[in-house]
Amino acid sequence: MMGPTRASVSRIAAASLLCLALALAAPAGAGAEAAVHYTRESIQAYEGQLSGGEIAAATINKRVGSVRLTLKNGQHYLIHYKAHEEPAVAAALGAKNVPVTVLKASEAQKEASKAPVKHKLRYIAGGILVVVVIVVGAVLLVDRRRKRLAE
Repeated sequence: MMGPTRASVSRIAAASLLCLALALAAPAGAGAEAAVHYTRESIQAYEGQLSGGEIAAATINKRVGSVRLTLKNGQHYLIHYKAHEEPAVAAALGAKNVPVTVLKASEAQKEASKAPVKHKLRYIAGGILVVVVIVVGAVLLVDRRRKRLAE
């Protein structure tokens, strides 16, 4: 059996380096365009921007109770309003001639599902684990006592 020649090893190395370079370069270019970071801000800052005419566009999510703002200078902000204040927020934006988009129910649900999950499932799993440990311990204790009595 003959080992690989020098030419085939260099071709394999060159091809693998090319693949590695393409794999590393592709996600950086694709993710840079789609990723928009929204900075949280207060209602008072939002009202100041609204009165100053700095807002270029707004997107309202009724399910979450949030408004995503795009300012004329390109910055992105996220505000949360209190329950049932959506009509007032939309009216205030409309009065300043800001284009307002209200998310459809399916789109709003997608955004709501991205919100951090409460730890309820972790507590349930932890409780089940504790119960299993207690049951296994009890079974082992009863089995040990039964074996002692049998001897």
